[in-house]
Amino acid sequence: MFKAILIDRKDTNYQARMAELDESQLPAADVTVRVAYSTLNFKDALAITGQSPVVRQFPMIPGIDLAGTVESSAHPAYKPGDRVLLNGWGVGESHWGGLAQKARINGDWLIPLPSGIDERQAMAVGTAGYTAMLCIMALERHGLAADRGKVLVTGANGGVGSFAISLLAQRGYSVIASTGRPTEADYLRSLGAETIIDRAELSEPGRPLAKERWAAAIDSVGSHTLANVCAATQAEGLVAACGLAQGMDFPSSVAPFILRGVSLLGINSVTQPFARRVEAWERIAAEFDLSNLALITREIGLQESIAASSDLLKGKVRGRLIVNVDG
Repeated sequence: MFKAILIDRKDTNYQARMAELDESQLPAADVTVRVAYSTLNFKDALAITGQSPVVRQFPMIPGIDLAGTVESSAHPAYKPGDRVLLNGWGVGESHWGGLAQKARINGDWLIPLPSGIDERQAMAVGTAGYTAMLCIMALERHGLAADRGKVLVTGANGGVGSFAISLLAQRGYSVIASTGRPTEADYLRSLGAETIIDRAELSEPGRPLAKERWAAAIDSVGSHTLANVCAATQAEGLVAACGLAQGMDFPSSVAPFILRGVSLLGINSVTQPFARRVEAWERIAAEFDLSNLALITREIGLQESIAASSDLLKGKVRGRLIVNVDG
């Protein structure tokens, strides 16, 4: 038997609860993992609360991240005792996920845990830090360098934003942090932000083109914020879009793209090729200052993830929530 957060729906009754399940109930796949840590992401919170139709089938164990040890494997790349991690691939949406003590997973979705970090540290980074690194990799593939100018990070107090600030600052970039919580300015500066702006500057309808303010941006907010970010990006600048906290809409115009040559780069963290996933995680292990994890993360137990989901959606959570599945 193992413990898990189980989501079920009967007619209009949607419920997330702590459950004890038998290993025989795990879905079919070729690798069984004893999970050590998972995380609570924005998508997980939507799934647990039912505020958005994230879950594709019921019952479902949420959790888009997991790290642990292989217990059994029919996949040629993995054997019992291997330490592995997973981000995305529909886990927690259409396939049972990581908010459980055990998971049965398609081995193609896993990567080896990089040397230099343990399971808890990997989940402290989680999809948020992984996505932030994917954004930086995309910006740099398209020519961004520290001498190009300032880089804006929206949703700065969230998981992606916190990691993006820290990773950019460690690489020598001058970072502007956009936040709706000015009381967190000291926290953002401790991560490496040089300038703090109020998200209200970006969250309302704006002009198709605005004064040029930054060479590049990482946006996890979407909607009017992303439109205003693009409108204020310098000529030949770059914007990496990776989230939709404000909304899925994009009320912009072609002006930034055809009059300033701004490039909008979409970041899909769910189904990246194996080699790019490995590269991103190896760079995180090598480049990220792990001492910053104490600033960015807080650990909770499996049961606590249900109540914490509401706080996360209300913007009351700073940084990342690690879930100790044995806690």
